[in-house]
Amino acid sequence: MYSRSKLLSIGLLTSTLLCILTEGTDLAIAGTCVAGSSCAPPPIQFIPGQRITIEVVNLTRGVIQLQQMPVTDALTISPGQVRTLFRGSTLDPNFSVIFWDTMGLALKADIIKLGAKNLRIELRPGGRPPGNRAVYLNDDGRVKLL
Repeated sequence: MYSRSKLLSIGLLTSTLLCILTEGTDLAIAGTCVAGSSCAPPPIQFIPGQRITIEVVNLTRGVIQLQQMPVTDALTISPGQVRTLFRGSTLDPNFSVIFWDTMGLALKADIIKLGAKNLRIELRPGGRPPGNRAVYLNDDGRVKLL
């Protein structure tokens, strides 16, 4: 009888500790997705070293500034305007472009791979402040939105 109550006490204590320790953590639950409907899109990637054409489109009502680091000074893009930038071969550093609204409003960037050598960056109003601020193309071909 003594051993049963001892086991019960240990079991209750263990389960209480587990509940306390896991209370503030998010547990990941594996799931499945249906291709074409609920799966996340694959990450955008290009062949490393390939020459890429980048289009930046202003889909806001305000003026946007952008700068291809470290190649250009700040360039102005008016509403509806498209700017074209290039990323060279593997001898060039990683490509990055930073952008900001001249009124300080948050921007949302959508990156779209138009073809094997074309990347389109569509800048829209919105997003959680401070919004998106840059697109970075690694020399390994991966595209990151920052």
